[in-house]
Amino acid sequence: MQIRCFLALLTALATQSAAAQIVIYATEKWPVMSPEPGTVVQMLEDVQKREQTLFPNLPASPEQAERQVLLRMQQPDWQEQEARLTRAYQALMDAWSLGIAKIPAVVFEDKYVVYGTTDIGIARQKLEAWRERQP
Repeated sequence: MQIRCFLALLTALATQSAAAQIVIYATEKWPVMSPEPGTVVQMLEDVQKREQTLFPNLPASPEQAERQVLLRMQQPDWQEQEARLTRAYQALMDAWSLGIAKIPAVVFEDKYVVYGTTDIGIARQKLEAWRERQP
């Protein structure tokens, strides 16, 4: 019985924290100065630029390109660079799945998007003003 109550409480808390989550989508041009604790900051990078940095001037020959890529993957910093590229792609996919149309954007509860700022206070004011105008 206690385990069932604990699991129900844990589920409720997890649902509440997920629903209250705030995500800021930003770029180097629109930096986030001081996010509130618990805020997720997604820095959208130019993925093609990052790939070009990792794999500059790949040969036209698929075999030669593969060899060059395999050599790059053996470099000491590869895991860090791969993780950064993966995060960059994940941030883009997250923004796309939410329908983010412009940057910067602040997303509340995975459904309310406020464009034009990375400041959560300003975004929250804009969201509340919009909610007050709704019937």
